[in-house]
Amino acid sequence: MDDTGRQRARRIADHHLAGGDPLGWFDEVYASAGEDISAIPWADARPNPQLVQWLEKGETNWAGQQALVVGCGLGDDAEELSRHGFDVTAFDISPISTAWCRKRFPDSTVEYHAADLFQAPAQWANRFDFVFEAYTLQSLPGDLRPLAMGDIAQFLAPGGTVLVVARGRDPHEPDTGPPWPLTRSELATFNAHGLVELSFVDDMDGDDPSTRRFMGLYRKSDKAF
Repeated sequence: MDDTGRQRARRIADHHLAGGDPLGWFDEVYASAGEDISAIPWADARPNPQLVQWLEKGETNWAGQQALVVGCGLGDDAEELSRHGFDVTAFDISPISTAWCRKRFPDSTVEYHAADLFQAPAQWANRFDFVFEAYTLQSLPGDLRPLAMGDIAQFLAPGGTVLVVARGRDPHEPDTGPPWPLTRSELATFNAHGLVELSFVDDMDGDDPSTRRFMGLYRKSDKAF
C-alpha cells in the first residue's frame, strides 16, 4: 500500500475519532478501497506470519476444535486456521469486509459474521478452544482496550487459548496512533480476566522498515466457574 492510501486511512480514522466514534472508521476504510486490497493498510492478502509460525510449530491435532478470529479483515487468517483442521468462526465490525471474505473464498467452510466485539452474540461466550486476535487491540483507543481484552477472554471455553499479535513498545515510548503499539503490561490485562500467560515473544519483524511486534499466548483455566 502506498503512502497516499495509508494517509487516506489515517484521515478517515482521525475524523471518526474526533467525532467520538472510535469504531466507525473501519467500514469507511473498506468502502473507500473499492476492491483494491492494497488500499487496506492492514491487509496483506496472506495469513499473519506469526500465526503461521505458531501453527507450524504446533504438534496438536486441531481437527474439530472451535476457533474464532477477532477482526478477521479479508479472511486470510481464518482460512489458514481452517486449512489446519479448525472449525472456524470469524467476524469483523465491517459488513463490507465480511462480504469481501465470502467473495474471496466462495467455497470456504468458515462462518463469516459482521459483528461488534463489544456486542458479540451471546452464544459465543465460553465456546471456543482457540481465539486469534491480530492488530485489533492496537487499533482501539486506550480506554477501550481493557474492555476488549475482557470480551476476548470470555470467548474461550475452559482450557482454551488465545494468541495475540500486536505492535509493541516500551512504556516510555510515544503512544500515538492508530495504530497504538501496546506495552507488555497492557497485554497482562488478560491475566486480570482469568487467563495465564503461556509464552511471550518480543521481536522485530522482517519488514522494511522493521517493526517491533509482540506475540502472546494465554490460556483459560480448564475449570468451569
